Amino acid sequence: MTLKSSTEPLSTVHDAALLDLDGVVYIGSGPVPAAPEAIEKARAAGMRVAFVTNNAARTPAAIAERLCGMGIPARPEEVVTSAQAAARLIAERFPAGSAVLVVGDTGLRQALRQQGMRPVTVAAERPVAVVQGYSPRLGYDLLAEGALAVMAGALFVATNGDATAPLGRGVLPGNGSFARVIAHASRTEPIVAGKPERPLHEEGVRRTGATNPLVVGDRLDTDIEGATNRGADALLVLSGVTTPAELLLAPPRHRPSYLAYDLSGLNLPHPEVRTHGTEARCGAWQATAHQGGLELSGHGDRLDALRALCGAAWAHPEGVTPAAAAAPLAQLGW
Repeated sequence: MTLKSSTEPLSTVHDAALLDLDGVVYIGSGPVPAAPEAIEKARAAGMRVAFVTNNAARTPAAIAERLCGMGIPARPEEVVTSAQAAARLIAERFPAGSAVLVVGDTGLRQALRQQGMRPVTVAAERPVAVVQGYSPRLGYDLLAEGALAVMAGALFVATNGDATAPLGRGVLPGNGSFARVIAHASRTEPIVAGKPERPLHEEGVRRTGATNPLVVGDRLDTDIEGATNRGADALLVLSGVTTPAELLLAPPRHRPSYLAYDLSGLNLPHPEVRTHGTEARCGAWQATAHQGGLELSGHGDRLDALRALCGAAWAHPEGVTPAAAAAPLAQLGW
């Protein structure tokens, strides 16, 4: 497998973009610099946009308001959250009005009410399910109630399994880290509604009516794997958590279709990566993978160099080692 090419901008090839938020559209309280203009151009080209996030804390209306404040016009119906995917998953299994213990925030409670479920906060209510989503206010008492309910037989659903989340202060613990508390205590693994599992992706496709969606994200183990699980093309942007080294070492299920610095890649053609054995060329760069090493030569845009390195590294039957990946990336200043 190697990266795909496109002679036309991706915004004219795909009918909808399912955009991750954290690390793609914004980081912390500010937008990724290229994001507002890139989204505007993609929409002008006819591409529909959905903002798809594993974060279950905020409501779609609050997220849309936040995006508008960053210069990115957005309507609540264009926001697709893992809370909505989790609520739909539960509502499809239990009767309307069933009690669901919420270990999370406002967005999760609202999503459950919209699906006809009754949010509760204590195990004494005998909930049919426990659903956990990220909340900066999450405390021990609510985690304990969730664990008690799961140990009593309630279905355990997590909105997402992200171990970390890129926030303004840096990369901090995400919902997946907190979900381990209930999982460890109850010896019960949650059903995950968010990326990389299918429910959230299906919610995004349903919302946009897409027939040829493009998944856009910054994480290999959620965004890109989620696209792989659905058989959709994916654009990895380097504005978030994934490093070039992690990309070179990625297993097949974590390999994107396209690569860009940021969302500006939506509105650009993508060059061909030509491979022959474990040699790959992109633009004026040539990369070769061999046992014990990864070599790079050439000149030009270093993103083309990274594309060539991906082609060579992914073509080697045994992949490459971290040490082998480090040398050419240091050559490029990464």
